Amino acid sequence: MAQASGGDAQSEAMSSMMMPMLVLLLVMMVLMFVPGLRVIMADSAGLAIEPLLPFHELYFVPTVFIVGTSIMVVNTIIRSFFIDPIKQAHFSHRQRQVGKQLREAQMARDTARVEKMQRLQMEMMPENMAMQSAMMRPMMFTIVFIIAIFSWMASEVETFRVSFVSLPWLPMWSFNERIMWIFPAWIATYITMSAPFSRIIDRHLKILRYKSHPVVLAADPLPEPLLHLIKEEKPKSNSRERRSRMAQRRRDGPRKKGPQTESAKPKGGNTHTSAPRIGTTCPACSTDMISRSQSGRLRCDVCRHEWR
Repeated sequence: MAQASGGDAQSEAMSSMMMPMLVLLLVMMVLMFVPGLRVIMADSAGLAIEPLLPFHELYFVPTVFIVGTSIMVVNTIIRSFFIDPIKQAHFSHRQRQVGKQLREAQMARDTARVEKMQRLQMEMMPENMAMQSAMMRPMMFTIVFIIAIFSWMASEVETFRVSFVSLPWLPMWSFNERIMWIFPAWIATYITMSAPFSRIIDRHLKILRYKSHPVVLAADPLPEPLLHLIKEEKPKSNSRERRSRMAQRRRDGPRKKGPQTESAKPKGGNTHTSAPRIGTTCPACSTDMISRSQSGRLRCDVCRHEWR
């Protein structure tokens, strides 16, 4: 039943993760096979951006910085409403701890522990997929606007008054020069200028949400539903097996003991349970040479007087 429930959870997580990916793929295919749609989207974005940035024809780098930062900030704010920061931090901490335990078990060649950690990772996979799906879900709402803005920036690059920027280490850096044979230089400019600011906004939003989160305000511990997978199971002795062992022991008789030394053999006669009390004196002759007789009475070694 546990495996069936785990399979159902994984299938649900996969289906929830596939929906944003299918939407993004569909939008990409439509834009690829309908080039005129991209031009219409670029013109629509230009109608909204150009009045707000009147210097877009003179200063390309500040334009890219402002537009890229705006995209990142809006996307970060929208994504923060779809993801619980406490749950995300808890899941990241669990993943790091499980990975650390798995590496330690592999270095120690502890196969049982390795299997437990791998099983724990498999059980955490549906939650990981659900987290990734929640991170991709905002893109279904923002992908159209992002593509429109990027199409507008690409058209501005083609019609800009110059086709390069000057860098301290490169006097002429073309906008369309490929970086690592993948994307043009103006996209690299967009990434390097907007990503750090977006990271700062994301951190501050998380701090604000941490302070006002109900779990933090209530000081409640976070539940760990998979903790039972790593607990050590103590072997339970069967009562039937225990009775059979006792019956076998009775049939075998008393256990045989090895040869005992002279000091270990029991001695006959009365043995002293305790030595004479220190400081005791004879009531007859007041001597302190006291011993104990076989009857257990105290005896004076001088006058042979006995007493208790």
